[in-house]
Amino acid sequence: MKVEEAVFQFLHHLEMVKGASLHTLRAYRKDLSFFVTFTSEGSDLLFSHVSKKSIRRFLAHLYEKKVNVKTVLRALSCLRSFYRYSMQKKWVEESPMEEIESPKKEKKLPISISYEQVLHLFEQPDLSKFTGYRDRVIMELFYSSALRLSELVGLNREDLDAVHLTLNVFGKGKKQRQVPITETAKNWLCSYLNHPEREEKDKRAIFLNKLGSRLTPRSVDRKFAFYLKKSGLSDKITPHTIRHTIATHWLEQGMDLKTIQLLLGHTSLSTTTIYTHVSSKLKREVYDKTHPRA
Repeated sequence: MKVEEAVFQFLHHLEMVKGASLHTLRAYRKDLSFFVTFTSEGSDLLFSHVSKKSIRRFLAHLYEKKVNVKTVLRALSCLRSFYRYSMQKKWVEESPMEEIESPKKEKKLPISISYEQVLHLFEQPDLSKFTGYRDRVIMELFYSSALRLSELVGLNREDLDAVHLTLNVFGKGKKQRQVPITETAKNWLCSYLNHPEREEKDKRAIFLNKLGSRLTPRSVDRKFAFYLKKSGLSDKITPHTIRHTIATHWLEQGMDLKTIQLLLGHTSLSTTTIYTHVSSKLKREVYDKTHPRA
């Protein structure tokens, strides 16, 4: 079988059976297309043409292009998944990915901001404008429930339980979880849903653009960039920063890691433990500012 045909079936399997996100599908399609193009050298690529040496040549090419470690790790993960699937389908007897070592991932702590900075950011939207009111609600909900950007724009009216103060959220891999919202966030959200200037083309979506259609992640990113510039806060802050921030604040207020893991929708507890390092770093920064060294 040609590798290109196998790639098509693999991506179809990821989408229809595994429920992979559009982001994952795009990334895997890009990585596999690049791999096939590089390895085939202009001719049809068969599985028999791919060896461990081919994989190492491909990795060397990525390093030569100065591709960052995160992208290399993603490409390796993609190829390992692809060959596992190919072995299940009996297209290959063994995977050339065996004995291929991954580069060490550079550990970077997620950015987190203080509660005072959160409040300062919340002050930026113009509440006299309907879009400004919407943006204020978005910020409140990010901080209330630590939602991912894709989870927020995907919210529908039926996902809100205003009585029990919960939201049904569909996270990575379309996994559903229930997250709490604060009374304050609920009040902001209900006011937005009943705002006299709200016009709906999409009757289900909670967050809408000016035309009444579902708001896109790109639009939220652009809005955040605008408010950050206006606020004078670091331009490295993103909607995901608010997710990291509330998780860190939960930890500092005494919430246990297992609960935080469930609220964030992390598959592994090891992913959640990074917030213990963030919290320690923030405490050290506060200590250093209030107790300067002589």
